[in-house]
Amino acid sequence: MSLFSKKRKPVSHMTAAETDHHHNSGSNGPSSMMEETSGGRHPHHPLPPIPTNGHHSLPHQPSTPSRHHHPTPGSNSAASAAAKVTQPKLVFHCQQAHGSPTGLISGFTNVKELYEKIAECYDIQPSEILFCTLNTHKVDMNKLLGGQIGLDDFIFAHRKGRPKEIEITKSEDALGLTITDNGAGYAFIKRIKEGSIIDRMKYINVGDHIERIDQTSLVGCRHYEVAKMLKDIPKGTTFIMRLVEPLQAGFSNIGPRTNPGTAKKSYGSGKETLRLRANGPARVEEAPDSVVEAAVEKINSLLESFMGINDADLATQIWEMGQEKTNTMDFAEAIDNSDLEAFGFTDDFIFELWGAITDAKAGRLRK
Repeated sequence: MSLFSKKRKPVSHMTAAETDHHHNSGSNGPSSMMEETSGGRHPHHPLPPIPTNGHHSLPHQPSTPSRHHHPTPGSNSAASAAAKVTQPKLVFHCQQAHGSPTGLISGFTNVKELYEKIAECYDIQPSEILFCTLNTHKVDMNKLLGGQIGLDDFIFAHRKGRPKEIEITKSEDALGLTITDNGAGYAFIKRIKEGSIIDRMKYINVGDHIERIDQTSLVGCRHYEVAKMLKDIPKGTTFIMRLVEPLQAGFSNIGPRTNPGTAKKSYGSGKETLRLRANGPARVEEAPDSVVEAAVEKINSLLESFMGINDADLATQIWEMGQEKTNTMDFAEAIDNSDLEAFGFTDDFIFELWGAITDAKAGRLRK
């Protein structure tokens, strides 16, 4: 019988990571994490403008004048002139990862809109963009753009490259893949387990978009749906996986093209981030502290071990849902009453998540 107030459907482990790397609540070993988008439930906040003094901070909000205030002569014209003064929007620098001029991107509130803005900047279709990395043009899964962008981060867009079809025989229970997605309909390979079936196939690489399995298109599927589909393929089955690799760089070393005299000492080191959400507007927040980062990494490692997915934004949502709770029952009930219920977390997995949250709150996890 379930220990919680609401019975959850059991789910099967989706990768070999479950049998090989089971994480308990006292584990101190964080794994690498990235950011994907997931739903949020936050009130609407408009995007604040970037201040013109070069420091990133939230704009000052003037207090509302009293209804008994009597303006002095000329104040109406001054107020009218002040109302016409507008400050610039948040603007991010962008390049195509294989090489391109630098573009300026603004006016987006989620990943899908970001891709549309990048596509508009370079006169391409949004569907051409597989994923984005921050501050590197390389296919670096530790630098994937997900739910947060630092205000100083430089965005590199990775476009579709060569398609390929690989015949795979599932000779073992697990293929050895960790799946993530770009938040806009494309799932791709985040990690390949050493010694696994996929690791022995040299034409399959990290960063490859999984476009189709046999005749089933996976475009528009979330990472957990793709992971489950691969897990459900019976052992001994031979199938065709169609992949699309990122477009390769035309030269080996590119970076932000700025005037050396005006370049910043570093980029990607801002203390505030733009938090992107699938359901709701983006907002500027303080960058996560070491406790939050350690908690998110640990939760993300559990998602990878138990479900074969990697999603830092989902991990962040789980942390935020549990950090104010005082016991496992309340935490489980909060998950059951949220959109996370669709994941079908088991009772055992809930205990693992709660262990990571309590370890982080007690300072037993370190980034």
